[in-house]
Amino acid sequence: MTSSVPLEMQGVTKRFGFFTAVRDLSFTVPQGSIVGFLGPNGAGKSTGLRMALGVLSPDEGEARLFGAPPNINSLRRVGFLPEERGLYKKMSPRAIISYFARLKGMSAPDSRKRADELLEAMGLAEFGRSRISKLSKGMAQKVQILSSLAHGPEFLILDEPFSGLDPVNQQGLEDLIIEEHKRGATILFSTHVMEHAERLCDSIVMMARGRKVFDGTLDEAYGALGRAVLIGVSDGFDLDTALAPKGFTQNEKQGDTWRVSLPQGQDAQDALRAAINAGAPITSFRPEEARLRDVFVSLVSEAEAADLDESLKADTIAEVI
Repeated sequence: MTSSVPLEMQGVTKRFGFFTAVRDLSFTVPQGSIVGFLGPNGAGKSTGLRMALGVLSPDEGEARLFGAPPNINSLRRVGFLPEERGLYKKMSPRAIISYFARLKGMSAPDSRKRADELLEAMGLAEFGRSRISKLSKGMAQKVQILSSLAHGPEFLILDEPFSGLDPVNQQGLEDLIIEEHKRGATILFSTHVMEHAERLCDSIVMMARGRKVFDGTLDEAYGALGRAVLIGVSDGFDLDTALAPKGFTQNEKQGDTWRVSLPQGQDAQDALRAAINAGAPITSFRPEEARLRDVFVSLVSEAEAADLDESLKADTIAEVI
């Protein structure tokens, strides 16, 4: 019997010679969810997705699409955007989108109608019959994204879909992902830009140098970081000493601001009340905003955290070029 679970990775490992690209990776993508597959460049994300699709065979473990190893029937239910972009330069966007939709089982008339709808929705209608070679890099990338979802897949897998897009087009892609999810698609996308996952995902899987370092919901990720409040004081007031008797013992000084960790059962207002009762000359107060990048850094080594910074730096250089 076919499972309704779009993807299950069970103890998957992939080696290339002496190099282990993915090590003992297990996670599940529930039906109807949006899951972020996060980590720096080189973390094993693309290798993991290729094993999920059967493009690569794992050396250990098993990948299952809809309850079975990847096969022609299950792959028809999937839309895939590879990290390596590639389009037929002499074809038009309309023809390419229609072609990929027909490969997934759509009729020719339906595929052309779908191509026109998608091009219109993404602001590319006037370029629908131009050659791909005449389009900008960003426009061509949008065409490839549309090709991956033209047949209305149940499960959409996007490998670094935001890479190379300017902020406006990144927002457009986020909107498109939301629309596909509303349509009923389950979505798994990889990225090293944590902010996309913060805005879109139900749950996340974090990778670092081939190993999984976190698997859970956003709330669970933020919980792993620990909650805190930022309290600014004047006159060099020692807030750590003042708050310790009241149970706030893990406090870090950052200039004139203290990061006060909140113990279990205490909230930001409890910390503020304790600081006021201690006579602290408070100049500022705000709960710390949890970020996925901070969660990642807290879970990995300094070298692995540096990998993320290098990935983001490479993005910035690519945009300038």
